[in-house]
Amino acid sequence: MIGFIIAGLVIGALARLVKPGRQNLGLLATLLLGLAGSVIGGVVANLLGTGDIFELNILGFVVAVIAAVLLIGVAEGMSGRRSVRR
Repeated sequence: MIGFIIAGLVIGALARLVKPGRQNLGLLATLLLGLAGSVIGGVVANLLGTGDIFELNILGFVVAVIAAVLLIGVAEGMSGRRSVRR
C-alpha cells in the first residue's frame, strides 16, 4: 500500500513536469491524480496482457503518466483556472 502511494506521487509529479504551463494543484491533488493514473495504467497493462494491475512494468508506467497528464488537464478545466503561457 505504501508503495502504491509512493508510485502515485511519483507518477503525479512526472505528469506535472511533462505537462507544459503552471498547474495550480497541491500535493494532495497531485497524489490523487497520480494514483488514478497509476490505476488506469495498471488496468491498461493488464488488458494488454503485460502484467497484473499492481505489478510495476514499463508499459503500465508510461500509460499511467499519460493518464495522469490527461487527468491534470481535466482537473484544470473543471476548476475553471486555465494556465496562462508566458
